[in-house]
Amino acid sequence: MSLIPYALARPFLFGLDAETAHELTMGMLARGQHTPLQWAWCNETVDDPIELAGLIFPNRVGMAAGLDKNAHCIDALGAMGFGFVEVGTVTPKAQPGNPKPRMFRLPEARALINRLGFNNDGLEAFIHNVQQARFRANKRKHPMLLGLNIGKNASTPIENATSDYLTCLEGVYPHADYIAVNISSPNTQNLRALQSDAALDALLGAIAERRETLAAQHTQTGSQGSTKARRVPIFVKIAPDLDEAQVSVIAATLQRHGMDGVIATNTTINREAVKGMPHANEPGGLSGAPLLEASNQVIRQLRAALGSRFPIIGVGGILSAKDALSKIRAGADVVQIYTGLIYEGPALVARAARAIKAMG
Repeated sequence: MSLIPYALARPFLFGLDAETAHELTMGMLARGQHTPLQWAWCNETVDDPIELAGLIFPNRVGMAAGLDKNAHCIDALGAMGFGFVEVGTVTPKAQPGNPKPRMFRLPEARALINRLGFNNDGLEAFIHNVQQARFRANKRKHPMLLGLNIGKNASTPIENATSDYLTCLEGVYPHADYIAVNISSPNTQNLRALQSDAALDALLGAIAERRETLAAQHTQTGSQGSTKARRVPIFVKIAPDLDEAQVSVIAATLQRHGMDGVIATNTTINREAVKGMPHANEPGGLSGAPLLEASNQVIRQLRAALGSRFPIIGVGGILSAKDALSKIRAGADVVQIYTGLIYEGPALVARAARAIKAMG
């Protein structure tokens, strides 16, 4: 159990600029993992395994991509009790992202707006950091899973985006439990155009084809000592700002190309719920409490379109155990937290995981 209640740390962090607080926290997590300092934020890992896409998730609460863009803090985040941690988004080349300031709190709405823009140190550094993580040495029956989230460089023309995704796919493939394809950030120009019918069809077709080549190149040992192709599951992360017809087309395209799951959803560009609040008109993606229902609506539409067996990771607006349960009831199999961790702290992870387990 965490030795330092987050309620004591939050006023200090919220007194800082949002991105400064983020960098300070991530630096502390990176330096403190594998040391006694980790007791400051560690939590029990709730045992509630579920099998999805051929993987066994130790419990149904994960860390969403975007918090740990460079994969520095995988073990530190795992110590908070997450069943799975997703890091990135990584791009082939390092890039600074958008100009600062680019992250804003809206405490009245328990929300954030960010326009970071895939700021990261590039694929080579990302893979190096992933390789330093020690979580796979844990001898638990169901070890934590690692998702690696991939995107495109801002300087890459949208018509050449597939090349960036394939470069990242090849790089992360040997190191991922699953790979998340991010086509829904509002902070990279034209990126969401990849969700349109023809563009998505072409991108996922190319990814599916390359995945089969990579699976043949990478093998894993079975329970009887035999070897087989290592086919890493691929999940596609979509936006909440889609109508039912668009969701239906995306669902059909995911199934046609043999994708293993969908992550719903990324941040929203809708500002209706925060109209008139300080920073509400800042460009970027809105996350936190105002996103909950919009995300749940997309999850419901996806579940109706995809049937009962297609894996859905629900993310967006979870700031309580009740919010996490609403995602499961909407049709998600597992959930992810991001903004909720900033407002509520690491204790939210175990609370949400216990509530979902009790739901049965």
